[in-house]
This record gives sequence, structure tokens and C-alpha cells, in this order.
Amino acid sequence: MHTIRRASPLLIFLLVLTGITSAQTRPPLQVVPPDREFATSDEHYAYLLEKANGGTTHTWETIPRWDGLWNTAGNNHMDLFIDGSLRGGTVKEGVLTPAYEAAYKERWRQQMEDGEVGYDRLTHCEPAGLPRWLLEPYNHEFINMPHQSYLINDFANSIRRVYIGKEHTNLPEMIGTHSWYGDTVGFWDNNKLIMHTKYLFPADFTRWSPMTSNQFELVETWELKNEGTEDAWLDVQVTMYDRHAFVNPLNAVYTFRPSPELEEIGYRVQHWECEQSSNSYLDANGKTNFYLPGDEGYKDARGTTLFPELRGQTRDPFSEVE
Repeated sequence: MHTIRRASPLLIFLLVLTGITSAQTRPPLQVVPPDREFATSDEHYAYLLEKANGGTTHTWETIPRWDGLWNTAGNNHMDLFIDGSLRGGTVKEGVLTPAYEAAYKERWRQQMEDGEVGYDRLTHCEPAGLPRWLLEPYNHEFINMPHQSYLINDFANSIRRVYIGKEHTNLPEMIGTHSWYGDTVGFWDNNKLIMHTKYLFPADFTRWSPMTSNQFELVETWELKNEGTEDAWLDVQVTMYDRHAFVNPLNAVYTFRPSPELEEIGYRVQHWECEQSSNSYLDANGKTNFYLPGDEGYKDARGTTLFPELRGQTRDPFSEVE
């Protein structure tokens, strides 16, 4: 009989959520707004591209490397919308348009009175989308190549592709819809990755934050700080545009830290999927509810097989290890 050792799921979960070693401190959350205001994200991105003289042409030898596993390490997005904290804070007025402010105040009322919002779209397996992707925990990998960058979060298998030196596609006009992560183009300004994302589905910042519209767009600057030290971090400066939701463009900062603990235990990016097993739904009262065994619509998370008598047909690969 072979003995297979597995890391505790709770240990992995806690390591993934914290992403901070005992030797590390949290990165400084300093917002660096653009040096002038812009009416649109297109104008903003074009300005940065011109300022960088068309961008830095990197090769495989010179492209900045952000190897290893990373985790979210803090952000200031709640400061944009709330005076105070998650306990007892109040919604800032005049940041959101009147309709979006009213909707957010109702969402915040649920948070304050019930301790949670009545419904979170992630419960039925929608992707995090943008801007929520920027603060979702769990394991990240960032792969830079001269022609493209891949920004990966294994939660909900979220992959952002950054097309270097390209213009935006007209695919949304061709197919008549946006997508969860939109279309992202970018360029390098020396060691800084400048990105422009458009064509996004309406989403939200988090379950207790404001919603965004299908006109949400963002310009990001990614830069590795303190490279080669224990206190290295990725600093992400973000300017967000949404003509339906925001009175003016909003500036925020998000950070990521290396996660050597996960590398030490051999953790790797996993495929996450819950659509086949999720039994949550939005009920008539606007609350998250759940189908139970025996209910119409209930999904058995164990799955099915047409040949249950065959050895090895369970979804537990450790049930019959010899």
C-alpha cells in the first residue's frame, strides 16, 4: 500500500489568503494619479503611449520577469466609496452617478444591517470580472513575453491576455457582446507595463462595493518594486472610467506579493470549476438561496457515470490508491 501525503486544504487556503511571509510587510498603498485629467480612457492611454515614445521594444533577454507565485497584498478601493470601515462606514456622496449611488446605498444598507449583501453573483459561478479580478485572492502567475503578457488567477480560471503593441479589436462590434475580461492592449515603458482594457461586462468591485456598467474601462500601470529583495511587490496604479457609474474617473492602487510559502509546498495553478456543482440561485426575494437534494434543479457535485461498476470512476483519486 502506497501512502500519499497531501498538504492540508486548510493550510493551503490560509497561505493563499494571506500571501505574506513573516519577513514581509504590507506594501505601501500610495495612489499615483495621472499627471493630468482625461475625458476618456482612450485619451489617457494615447497620452501615455506618446509620452513613452511609442513604448519600449523588449526582447526575450530584456523583458521584465515576474516569475513565481503571487497573491493579492492590499488595495485602497474601499477608500474611494466609503467614509469609515466595513463596520459602521457610510457611503461617500457625489462619487457615483445618482442612480448608481442609490443602488450602492441599498447594497451598503444590506451590509450594515444584515452583515452581508443578499446576493453575490459569484455564488452561481460567474467569473470575478474586472475590476474585481484585481483583488481576488488565491494563486496568481504573471508571464511576460515580448508580444504578450498573461495575468493568471486560478480562481475561476481567470486569465487576462495583454496584447503588446496592438490596437483594440473590433470583435465586440462583430459579435454584438462584451466579455468578462474584455480586450486588453499594452506597451512597455522601460520596466513598466501600461495596459488599456475595454469591452467589459457589467460587474462590481466586490460584493459590498459599487457595481460597474458595460461602459467600464481602465488604464493600468504595473511595476515591480524592490526587485530582488524580500519586500518586493507588484504595484498596480489604476485609473477607472465609467460614464454611467462614475461622476469622474477614479484612481486606485492594488498590490501583489510573491508567495514563496506556496512554492515551497509545491502548490501549482489549479483548474477551478463550480458551474456543474453549484446549487445556488437568486430567489424571488433577491437573496441567495440553494437547491437541496431532492429539489428540482439540484446538481450532484459527485457527478455521474454510465458505468459505475468500473474501478476508478469516482471523483476521489485517493479512494482506491494501492
